[in-house]
Amino acid sequence: MSRLKDLFKKSTNESAKTEEINEAQFGPSVPEGLWVKCPKCGELLYKEDVVKNSYVCPKCQGYFRMKAKTRIRMIADKGSFKEWSTDIKTKNFLNYPNYEEKIAEVQEKTHLEEAIKIGEAQIDKTRVVLGVCDARFLMGSMGYVVGEKITRAFECATKEKLPVILFCCSGGARMQEGMVSLMQMAKTSAAIKAHSKAGLLYIPVLTDPTTGGVTASFAMLGDIILAEPGALIGFAGPRVIAQTIGQKLPEGFQRSEFLVEHGIIDGIVKRNDLRRTLSGLVKLHERNASYSQFNKICFQGEQKQKIETKKRRTRKKEMTAWERVEIARDSKRPTSLDYIGKIFDTFMELHGDRAFRDDGAMIGGLALLDGQPVTVIGVQKGRNTKDNITRNFGMPSPEGYRKALRLMKQAEKFNRPIINFIDTPGAFCGIEAEERGQGEAIARNLMEMSDLKVPVLSIVIGEGGSGGALAIGVGNEVWMLENATYSILSPEGFASILWKDSKKAKEAAEIMKITAKDLKSLGIIEQVIEEPYPACEENLEEISENMKTKMREFLQRMDKKTKEELAEDRYERFRKM
Repeated sequence: MSRLKDLFKKSTNESAKTEEINEAQFGPSVPEGLWVKCPKCGELLYKEDVVKNSYVCPKCQGYFRMKAKTRIRMIADKGSFKEWSTDIKTKNFLNYPNYEEKIAEVQEKTHLEEAIKIGEAQIDKTRVVLGVCDARFLMGSMGYVVGEKITRAFECATKEKLPVILFCCSGGARMQEGMVSLMQMAKTSAAIKAHSKAGLLYIPVLTDPTTGGVTASFAMLGDIILAEPGALIGFAGPRVIAQTIGQKLPEGFQRSEFLVEHGIIDGIVKRNDLRRTLSGLVKLHERNASYSQFNKICFQGEQKQKIETKKRRTRKKEMTAWERVEIARDSKRPTSLDYIGKIFDTFMELHGDRAFRDDGAMIGGLALLDGQPVTVIGVQKGRNTKDNITRNFGMPSPEGYRKALRLMKQAEKFNRPIINFIDTPGAFCGIEAEERGQGEAIARNLMEMSDLKVPVLSIVIGEGGSGGALAIGVGNEVWMLENATYSILSPEGFASILWKDSKKAKEAAEIMKITAKDLKSLGIIEQVIEEPYPACEENLEEISENMKTKMREFLQRMDKKTKEELAEDRYERFRKM
């Protein structure tokens, strides 16, 4: 420690740049010099190491709060940020004592006009509206000026058809402005609604802390909500909650990891990855061309390759329905994520139903198919006991279906096709599922999917069990892998209910007509995707390429239809059943 003290003494000739970082970034309590104390672990750190590490502690990975100017420099293209609405002045609506003096003092200290800087910028040469809240200005609290700046920004973004990215950091509403501050919650939310109705993208990034009225308004209204690791996020503060309920709060309560687990936000992004992630998300929401522009020569080459590959395979003998049931249930059979990884150029998983939990049995997110954005959803099974517990053995809960519906409605907003992978023995059957409205969640999906104004393709890759499968199966077309099954319930359940003997499951499987071949003849599905031999790791790539080719053809067909025709065709498809 004595050596550190000596270094502090030797640092009086530090550059002006480092002094600015010391005073503006870390606050006046930080001693002048080359060193800074981590607010999380308390370690003394070389300041330049912290700066180079994006203001993250190299020892404990704790996050320093960032000033708005630094954040903008990190995210936006160099020199591209142009601030808006710098002329709005703070008003003392309550005649609160010394409020004007306090504002002037904070302005002088931080060199900020208010608690947010917002304007137009570019990220990788793409125009966006970028706003950054700064906790140094009265803890980033939202008063009239903050609310007005955000509202004007969304109005301008709507007019200019620009996406909005807001870095949120706030203690909530500004007490010194009373009910005028509270009204900013409604005002900003209304502006966001108008922006959303115009089909435009909004991404809030929640940083430490994001609480109170900001959490209950613009921070939680994004199409995709991201957060930095370990950020405190909540409506009421943890101290208030603990005092109110008289209980000790669990570790990690209200941190960003807690919110992902409970389905409130889409994901956590490390600071070093934020620029790349935000750039990618903005580009994912730009449809580059019509799906009819796909390279047909490429298709022909792939088709030829597929045929040649098939010639080298030895097809199994014709199987019974029960044998296909056993294959569909095989734990080694490729899962939704296996096919997603092979078929799509990239995939970003989004999380949660925004209300209760992130259901591991239902996965979904944004993907690229030959550079074109699509929404992908799938029921996911596990490979081992631990995995199956996380995935609930591929049996979605109500929050899983609500997550799927949230992503499908998001796809409709941005005119993205939807591709669903079905592999479930059925919806989860349990007390908690019924408490949270399992039947309502499935029914809501059926109703809403019937009227989606984008193409919907559903593919049964393994088990297609009852209403739990149908809940993401209301497609313009429904396909099945050759050894998949799709049934009203399991053969065991069928035999038990109708014959009072579950041991007659094999016989039931034959009568139920649950194979791809049977369902194609009944008009329940449109296509059977061949499995020269049962799907497994060895032939995953071959089946995926075949599926990918058929997907392109599907999208080409759907590209010729209007939004209204897509919904009407889907209605007629099920109307004739």
